[in-house]
Amino acid sequence: MKAFVTGGTGFLGHHVVRKLVERDYEVYALTRSKQGEAELHSLGAIPVHGDINDPDSMREAMQDSDVVFHVAGWYKIGSDEWMEAEAINVAGTRSVLGLAWDLGVPKIIHTSTVAVYGDTKGELVDENYFQGGPFLSEYDRTKWLAHYKVAQPMIERGAPIIIVAPGGVYGPGDHMMTIDLMELFYAGKLPAVPAPGFTWTYAHVEDIAEGLILAAEKGEIGETYILAGPAIPLGEMVDFWGQITGRKAPLLRVPASILQAFKPIVSALETIVPLPEFVSSEAIDVLNATYMARADKARVELDWHPRSLQEGMSETFRWIAARRPAEAAAESERQRKIAAYALLATATVLLLWFLGRRRTD
Repeated sequence: MKAFVTGGTGFLGHHVVRKLVERDYEVYALTRSKQGEAELHSLGAIPVHGDINDPDSMREAMQDSDVVFHVAGWYKIGSDEWMEAEAINVAGTRSVLGLAWDLGVPKIIHTSTVAVYGDTKGELVDENYFQGGPFLSEYDRTKWLAHYKVAQPMIERGAPIIIVAPGGVYGPGDHMMTIDLMELFYAGKLPAVPAPGFTWTYAHVEDIAEGLILAAEKGEIGETYILAGPAIPLGEMVDFWGQITGRKAPLLRVPASILQAFKPIVSALETIVPLPEFVSSEAIDVLNATYMARADKARVELDWHPRSLQEGMSETFRWIAARRPAEAAAESERQRKIAAYALLATATVLLLWFLGRRRTD
């Protein structure tokens, strides 16, 4: 069996490639760098130099594939790079899916996201749920366009596409908002829990990768499958981290309503200095929402069974702990900045809240 993968050097795509090789697929994976080429070689895949927006660079390697996995994507919170987001998430998706269809690939797996359902306002939704906006981030908006304005219309015209919509993905090697919070928590530098009511799903990256492959092996063409773990509020998740690590969870909880009130201040601040994802103005909107979806369909039709949250989170904290000795002598600049901004943001919000209370008393 021959598989072509985009995004194979990314956080999720790396695991998709490795699992396909372990299943004895002949894997061709797209890359734009020498470093990516070396990584793909080490996984047992065949690197393909190219770009998702250059169909000719993919054509020869994609030809005669049994399945194409489109995993490449743009993900940032607090970024104004909307043109890059559209180029990768929308135009890139159109390019990859369109080429695979033109070449007659019998099965095409498009990686969407639970974020296309937007703020579910506390409702645990399934694949039939639809919301056309408003969008809380450029990521949400562009992935919605890729899902409903690119992949879905192609399906309606006969393209053999299966859509997979992961929820919150975590695990060793992550560099997104969740791992930033976990690292600060582990280091004892998380001064407060921002928006403790913010709720999303948590599933380990290896389980999400397994779900994509199961969708190719067992899924029905034209269907969408949500891959999501348990939906847990951030405050409860941080308390859970305390239980499995033996570390104390922050007592201070800053409600999303307070964060929202000071969004104009954060918006002004981020024009002066770069802020970490979770203290950006866009993150304030996201943290005021719930991204909740259920994976019942994937469990039944794909036989998808993710590991327990305790097992996955414990593994991730072991990875975080293993990295720390190398940083003990000179803590990374990135971590110092994240901790400093988190403390600054918390102090600013609390001070302004206190002053506001005094004016109303």
